[in-house]
Amino acid sequence: MKKLVLATVTAAAVIAAALIPSGPPVEAASPGFGSAVSAVDRPVWQTDDSVNALATAGNVVYAGGLFTRIRPAGKSVGEGEAIRPYVASFNRKTGAPSGWAPALNGAVWAIATSADGKWVVIGGDFTTVNGVPRRHVAMFNVANGQLTSWNPSASYRVSALAISGNTVYLGGSFGRVADTPRNRLAAVTLNGALLSWNPNADDDVHAIDLTDDGKRVFVGGGFKTVGGGAHYALAMLNTTNGRASAMPAAAAIPPPTEACVSRVKDIDTLGNRVYVANAGSGTGCYDGVLAADTTTGKLVWQSKCLGATEAIKAIGGWLYKGSHAHDCRKDGSFGDGSGMRTLLVQSTANGKFGPWFPSTDVGGLTEVGPLAFTSGGNDLWVGGDFTTVNGRPQQGLTRFTNVAGGAQPARPAAPKVTSPARAKVTVAFPAVVDRDNITLTYTLYRGSTKLGSWTRNSYPWVRPTVATFNDTRVKSGQTAGYHVEVTDGRSRLKGASATIRVR
Repeated sequence: MKKLVLATVTAAAVIAAALIPSGPPVEAASPGFGSAVSAVDRPVWQTDDSVNALATAGNVVYAGGLFTRIRPAGKSVGEGEAIRPYVASFNRKTGAPSGWAPALNGAVWAIATSADGKWVVIGGDFTTVNGVPRRHVAMFNVANGQLTSWNPSASYRVSALAISGNTVYLGGSFGRVADTPRNRLAAVTLNGALLSWNPNADDDVHAIDLTDDGKRVFVGGGFKTVGGGAHYALAMLNTTNGRASAMPAAAAIPPPTEACVSRVKDIDTLGNRVYVANAGSGTGCYDGVLAADTTTGKLVWQSKCLGATEAIKAIGGWLYKGSHAHDCRKDGSFGDGSGMRTLLVQSTANGKFGPWFPSTDVGGLTEVGPLAFTSGGNDLWVGGDFTTVNGRPQQGLTRFTNVAGGAQPARPAAPKVTSPARAKVTVAFPAVVDRDNITLTYTLYRGSTKLGSWTRNSYPWVRPTVATFNDTRVKSGQTAGYHVEVTDGRSRLKGASATIRVR
């Protein structure tokens, strides 16, 4: 990442201390935003109900959920709709839908694509696809969109999927696959053969992901045991025999009580790290994110924000988080009363919040907002039960990209000016917020004369800090006008002016 080029602080400047997390923010000047993608949402078609699952294959994004219709961005329900019962696909570059429209008779809860981009597998509540029996899981050919003969048949909901090499891993609420006992976890080849892999979880599985080398499988859910051994909510499994290895990081998830149960809702691996998202049922239950080493299973860092985390996605040095975070005081950040943050980004190195603050509303069955993420490497697609994005109508689906520009900073207000003594003016101005930058550069002018530049850090949940400047290069009786300009390294905004007659 390139760091934002910052102007030098002048000797005459007195800047109030900012109440922000310690450590310098990482910024990128070239595109105008600080993380891997901008906070500006890009056009994409909408859905008429919740999007529960997303996956990417090349230039195609697959979405599944509770929706049955899609419509163009900016359109209201019923306008320009196309029928898409529970699953649809979209062009990753334009956000437009494809003609792929299989007919399902039930909701989709999981989608996975193969690394070579040839296959897409869906899982959920459905029992038929295009009128053909497919109990809770089905596979399609990406090239022609056709349903394949692959038909392992699960006895109940499939809510987690992952494909590694020639193997498809299934997780969910089922008890049998291919008419063979498989409690909530199973593995099937791309040819449809059920494998002996049988971890045997005692409760639902919500998330599955594998290491990049395909040697370990991470599974998460609401289970207490796997293979007869105690493994609450999170387990690291062998891909050959399904046996669970010790994973010390799992101890960071509090054990269940009558008042609180915390379940793993999403898992994402990148390099030598695995990231785990939790959602708790009950007041004050653990809803956070942890990062662990994929080989040792040891904890690297943990975030303990309250507000269920339903989706995570690692892109480069950033971990994107979909939740209804409302209290992050345990992480040294915002607390209750400062608003809900449905979309955030954290550093993969230490979990600190980074420069990305778009927003959705919450609604539907979950009252969370974002429920699913996917990425092609330079974008982030978000699905959920929201109906607005960044304050504008957009239901079920949105996307963010790395197109240069990013969000502009808020326009500075006119500075507050006073003349406390002869031939002296004191100028004060507050920081502003930028949705995809933390560090901004402020320049103060008297007329067209530059008086000084400052770098300031600001977060949406922190009261704006105020910079003051004493201008002693004025004359008594003079009328002076002052304004502030702010830049994020690409966009530059000029604020309103304030004038004063100097004493």
